[in-house]
Amino acid sequence: MPLTLAQVVARLNKFYGAPAPPAVTDPFEQVLWENVAYLADDEKRAAAFSALRNTVGLTPKDIRKAKPEKLLAVTRMGGIVPELRAQRLRQSAEIVELLLKGKLKEALDASFVNAKKTLQRFPTIGEPGAEKILMFAEKYPVLGLESNGLRVLLRLGFAEEQKSYAASYRAIKQALSGQLPSDCKWLTGAHQLLRKHGQELCKRSRPLCNECPLKDSCAYAAQE
Repeated sequence: MPLTLAQVVARLNKFYGAPAPPAVTDPFEQVLWENVAYLADDEKRAAAFSALRNTVGLTPKDIRKAKPEKLLAVTRMGGIVPELRAQRLRQSAEIVELLLKGKLKEALDASFVNAKKTLQRFPTIGEPGAEKILMFAEKYPVLGLESNGLRVLLRLGFAEEQKSYAASYRAIKQALSGQLPSDCKWLTGAHQLLRKHGQELCKRSRPLCNECPLKDSCAYAAQE
């Protein structure tokens, strides 16, 4: 019998222990977190974000008034295409101050639909990223998944993988309809555990199925 999401999360919690809370929860700071680094591990991203906080600041006003060389020094810590990412940091600040007239909080509080549309105005933030930001900020009870967590649920058989990432994401959302509690803390913990599992055992290539606490209920493992 297939596992429910709650059963999956319970097994992962028992296997890995209680998940670490998100490094950043403020919505605008999460946008900065996403754009300060690219294809970087958590440690490198955290180092770049810390440098941004210490040398520039984390408010839209701080980012807009920062000298280009200061932003570039930070984004160089976060991997490739630092010039583009420095531009994205400044663009993110301009969206808040110029487009939203400094009223990001009000836009996010208006409704779930409006909040997602607002966040998707920011560079690199698609629907999954917008939902993750709202979940981490405890604005709306939605399960925002990133690629590792999505892969875990697809392999478990919650939905079939589609031709595009967006379609796969929507298929999983539909499959989980009715299974999600109205508890942002639980949903955030589920996100963190699924991400960790995808990073450590349920890897994109060469997954370690023999070590997996979910292998007896995993459609992917059954085919291996």
